[in-house]
Amino acid sequence: MLGAIVGPHPRDPFSLPSDSTDYVAATQRSIEGLKIAYSSNFDVFPVQEGVGSIVAEAVQAFEEAGFGVEEVSLGLNRSQKELCEIWLREVAVRVAAIAASMKNVGVVDLLSQRENLTPQFAELLETGRNMNAVEYKLDDVARTEVFDAVQDVFEEYDLLVTPTLAIPPFDNAGDGNTVGPSEVNGEEVNPLLGWCLTYPINYTGHPAASIPAGFTGDGLPIGLQIIGRRFADASVLAASAAFERVRPWHDAYAALV
Repeated sequence: MLGAIVGPHPRDPFSLPSDSTDYVAATQRSIEGLKIAYSSNFDVFPVQEGVGSIVAEAVQAFEEAGFGVEEVSLGLNRSQKELCEIWLREVAVRVAAIAASMKNVGVVDLLSQRENLTPQFAELLETGRNMNAVEYKLDDVARTEVFDAVQDVFEEYDLLVTPTLAIPPFDNAGDGNTVGPSEVNGEEVNPLLGWCLTYPINYTGHPAASIPAGFTGDGLPIGLQIIGRRFADASVLAASAAFERVRPWHDAYAALV
């Protein structure tokens, strides 16, 4: 799929030239000598103990695969609560713009359809509609801080690994409005995504993958996030494949097939 979608398109001003990477071949590439930075909590996230221990044990598999692994601090100065609020505002502006476009072309006025929206999505629409342009651009300051913190790691390391989520999987809601917990380890988190260690990479644009680090006693997967340097997608794939060769997991779901 990556091979099919990569490369420039004359109608997309943000598309990039292809570097002719063979992404399938990347999964067989040697990873010898690569240095991995490991963050157990992305500096600021509360991570449930059971999740943290599974991820910490999984990190040892990288050493078995030939990586050098060192635990690091990224130096983030904002709380996870603040980072989450900023990301939700980013999302809110985007969905509000989409909703306005739909209304302008006569498709639907989403804000007049509140009874068909989840409360959280309706709140996002309101937030995005009420933000002004200066407020929106000021949030880029925090986004740049996160980008710089991740880039600082890549001055010395080839990859950064973290837990994917701070908690194990939980049941979907019966009404279709699934949200996560409101606190982890006694610390307040946003139930929409405050327990996700993935959205900071949406700030930065680095390539990342999530692979099973291991399984809970109930057989539910715990994720390991592998983050690479900008445009180093092949390194992320190589590391993901190297981990799977050392800790194969593809047969763990056989009972579900």
